[in-house]
Amino acid sequence: MSNKLETKEKICSFYASDYHFEMIALPYMCKSLEENKDVVILTENDLNETMKTLLSKMNFKDDKKEAILNLDWENNDLNKFKRIKSNIENNQDMVIFIKGKENYIKNANQNLEKWISKTENLKVIDCYDIEEVTDKANDIISSYDKILRTAGEIKIK
Repeated sequence: MSNKLETKEKICSFYASDYHFEMIALPYMCKSLEENKDVVILTENDLNETMKTLLSKMNFKDDKKEAILNLDWENNDLNKFKRIKSNIENNQDMVIFIKGKENYIKNANQNLEKWISKTENLKVIDCYDIEEVTDKANDIISSYDKILRTAGEIKIK
């Protein structure tokens, strides 16, 4: 199954822990927020506490910390899918992070396709648990155009 869908730009990433995911994603999320894009995090597990801990150790201004915490780090996909649909109807630029096990990512992408119409103002970043997909990482990477690392998006050759 190819992860390259016509309706949106697809990017992959790999993480070793919740904190690692947050450290990879945070610079990209901050940049997206500065560009007035809505950032949605579809996650298999609640990340509120790990994000609060991480932000408490970072040298960000309070308003930036608040904006990041307001991204909704909980596992409440139904509400987030409604928000995604509303954003698309309002032509809002969006970045969607899908973080979890391989099966969760697959299901979330299938649900996204059901909830959205063709749109070009949407990036989806599938974030895989490297412990689960170590043996398949090269196959996964080959089905994407870009990979997200802490330094940003990198084109896959």
